Amino acid sequence: MNTAIPAADPAQLGDLNAIVKNYDIRGLVGDTITEPLVTAVGAATVDELDLAGHEIFIGHDMRDSSPAFAAAFARGAAVRGAKPVLLGYCSTDMTYFISGRENAAAAMFTASHNPAAYNGMKLSAAGARGISLDTGLGAIRDRAAAYLRDGIPAANDTVAEATERDVLNDYATYLRQLVDLSGIRPLKIVVDAGNGMAGKTVPAVLGSACELPKLPLEIVPMYFELDGNFPNHEANPLDPKNLVDLQQRVVAEGADLGLAFDGDADRCFLVDERGNPVSPSAVCAIVAAREVERVRSAGETDVTVIHNLLVSRHVIETIESISATPVRTRVGHSLIKAEMARTNAVFGGEHSAHYYFRDFWGADNGMLAAMHMLAHVGSQTAPMSKIAAEHTPYFASGEINSTVADIPAAYERLVTEFSGVASVDELDGLTFSFAGRDWWWVNVRPSNTEPLLRLNVEAATPEQMEQVRDLTLALIRDER
Repeated sequence: MNTAIPAADPAQLGDLNAIVKNYDIRGLVGDTITEPLVTAVGAATVDELDLAGHEIFIGHDMRDSSPAFAAAFARGAAVRGAKPVLLGYCSTDMTYFISGRENAAAAMFTASHNPAAYNGMKLSAAGARGISLDTGLGAIRDRAAAYLRDGIPAANDTVAEATERDVLNDYATYLRQLVDLSGIRPLKIVVDAGNGMAGKTVPAVLGSACELPKLPLEIVPMYFELDGNFPNHEANPLDPKNLVDLQQRVVAEGADLGLAFDGDADRCFLVDERGNPVSPSAVCAIVAAREVERVRSAGETDVTVIHNLLVSRHVIETIESISATPVRTRVGHSLIKAEMARTNAVFGGEHSAHYYFRDFWGADNGMLAAMHMLAHVGSQTAPMSKIAAEHTPYFASGEINSTVADIPAAYERLVTEFSGVASVDELDGLTFSFAGRDWWWVNVRPSNTEPLLRLNVEAATPEQMEQVRDLTLALIRDER
């Protein structure tokens, strides 16, 4: 075979070991992630997933480097015999949509909520199945390293030309079929797209950009202009400072609620009419109940809902109260998707605002979660604040990160302190649970990429939460 693409210039190698994470690829543009590296990953993906002769769909977000990276990936994929289909600007869940509907692999170029200097890839196997380090991503990394070193040989005498496809209308139409918003009471909503891809998807799904029937929604747009330099604030609603603009605008407009999307629009965060953030666990509980009710009305009896170990105890109580089965998992995109498939769960939720749906091929979709919340609020007269309060009965610390040089020593201090007081499990880091009247739980997990321990605490009372939080932090940081 001829070497269709020569070995990479050493200055353009990038750093595969640094950028390939557990569930995606992410690095600094021009430094750890480069166009030759992306081309090699495209070729390696085709080989690892056996895609020669098959279509692979390639989308990208609004970052300056994304279109060129998508084209570079397509070149590598085509040389190894695949038929690349370029989707252009899209949200990550649009790539899940086309991967699921067409039962084909897909790649999305985005760094999600990371700053403008970053970019990366989210890869899906056919049927929108996740690819993790242990289920293909590690092998893709190793194959790509060889291609960077040796060049990429052509699989066939003829290399397919990339084609283009616009799936926005089909995506919007499909979501409208899953959640009917036509009969809700009129709602005024403020939407902060953060200059990310929600600026394209919100007008299509909730508005009239795709010429779908008008919904009883008045949308007040914020930062809908696609701009990968994020001139207003980072597209990371998990950071409270990035919600401030939305909170103020919701109150100023007298809106019913606000929505904030991250850069690739696969996560959605809510703000109530008073400008207060709505806990993602409250969203998990509400959407889980709606999805269980929907499939029960269609005759399904044994219904499962997935949740990771960081969601509020209220989520589990809600699932059990409607006689569905809660299944607890570790944190992580590919892990949740695998459990969704294994258990045939109707819904899966993470406290990080990733929401997974069986009717969306087990993949996560922030827009679909937002639509469920609009349907729920729009079906009653109670304001969002009252609804959120009903689903936030307990008290959480939020995630607190600590830099820790010796993680095993920190674990030992925690085990020594809590032994005999709380039960412990090691599903994901260490989780300590006290089951008394003033119950509480603590989870301490290591970061996958940094010398950090991440702490989450929930308790029945604010006093108990603060006491356990402070004690655990002192143990983690060895400050006792």
